[in-house]
Amino acid sequence: MPLIQHRPTTPSQRFRLRNKQDVSKKRPESLLTESNHRAKGRNCYGRITSRRRGGGHKRLYRLIDFKREKLEIPAKIQAIEYDPNRSANLALLAYVDGEKRYILAPQGLNVGDTVVSTLKPVQEYRPGLSLLLRHMPPALFIHAVELKPGRGAQIARGAGVSAQLVAIEGDRATLKMPSGEIRYVHADCRATVGVVGNADHQNETLGKAGRNRWLGRRPRVRGVAMNPVDHPMGGGQGKTSGGGHPVSPWGQLSKGYPTRTKSKPSNSMIVVRRNGRKVKR
Repeated sequence: MPLIQHRPTTPSQRFRLRNKQDVSKKRPESLLTESNHRAKGRNCYGRITSRRRGGGHKRLYRLIDFKREKLEIPAKIQAIEYDPNRSANLALLAYVDGEKRYILAPQGLNVGDTVVSTLKPVQEYRPGLSLLLRHMPPALFIHAVELKPGRGAQIARGAGVSAQLVAIEGDRATLKMPSGEIRYVHADCRATVGVVGNADHQNETLGKAGRNRWLGRRPRVRGVAMNPVDHPMGGGQGKTSGGGHPVSPWGQLSKGYPTRTKSKPSNSMIVVRRNGRKVKR
């Protein structure tokens, strides 16, 4: 999918890089969509707990089959569709028994192809095939990986992203995550073969602030531009404001300070952190 650069007939077109996607123009399947309340960064008391969120275009949420528990039944790809709720595109599956479901569309999957979810070992590993990690060969690129068997895909779901299967040892599968982290996952976790499609999404340039507002993102104000009552780095005259180490509005160090809980149970599953350091046992 190529990136389109427009002629600068307007100021916003000058820096616009559009990701031209070959997706269907049909409406989403009504049985696979539902309305989704958008919290706009507020909690149950109406107080802002996540800043810079709100507004944006109305969206329908697409129900996606992250578990792939419909086993041994082949499905044909009916359409590749756009999803406003994520960076990846969706593939609409039509099973031979008439049921339809959405999955994340991997690279190389086209309309008319057939995919299946299975518990058995296979001979050919095509994009869209879903099976257990223990039945996959090492060095295979995968996406939509479960963290716990049966819970549904949680790892490698963004556009252009994939994890790599490093090794299988007993009931443990070693994965290299998209961040570079190497960790253990149970070998009975399910994953999908291939790399998530729409890889050019990260190279897109919005071109103007208004397009950010359409996506539900509100403006970001620098701490040094605020008053001392609003931010620890606020106040001062001109460029002499700020001072000290950059912090959040609540005083938390914000440049490289580790915030992961040392007693987190999943720490035992991490072999190498994303910064390249091995975990001491």
